[in-house]
Amino acid sequence: MSTHTRTLNAELFGRETNFEYSEHWLGYAIIALRVTMGWVLFQGGITKLVTYLDADPANNWTAAGYLANAIPAGNPLAGFFASMAGNPLIDVLNMWGLTLTGLALILGAFVRWSAFWGAVMMLFYWLAALEGGLLAGLPLAHGWVVDDHLVYAFLLFGLGAIGAGRILGLDASLEELSVVQNNRWLRWFLG
Repeated sequence: MSTHTRTLNAELFGRETNFEYSEHWLGYAIIALRVTMGWVLFQGGITKLVTYLDADPANNWTAAGYLANAIPAGNPLAGFFASMAGNPLIDVLNMWGLTLTGLALILGAFVRWSAFWGAVMMLFYWLAALEGGLLAGLPLAHGWVVDDHLVYAFLLFGLGAIGAGRILGLDASLEELSVVQNNRWLRWFLG
């Protein structure tokens, strides 16, 4: 087993930078990150979906309680989130968005599209956790500025940016289809 090393040369924030990396281990790391993040989202969505479909309506999952009662005091968007409480579309988007985004990441299908919308969801969750505005230092329930939702959003951004679905994922096969070959813009959804 060879571990090919390469050098990445890039301009980041106006500075030239380069570093060596192992193609072998980078591939494993990307697969692990994609599948792990996919599982986190899939599990969060499927548990909501199964509970939502419970035969007893009293047990049905909804985001209404959280949106109406659990947004931290001082959140500059509390009114916005409270206005979404009880909207069945919000529940459906939340459950299916998490479930399908997670499944897409696990399978490596439509990774760029899924990673983008997964990052948008995580940014909404991050905004819901704010306990104050910029002048208050952006405190969150579990830290300052950065919490797990922001970490997930950046991880999803990275997975989409590198085309993680091409590494042992269905996107590699999807990109070989004639419809994608004839419509190169479709690659923005894959990868």
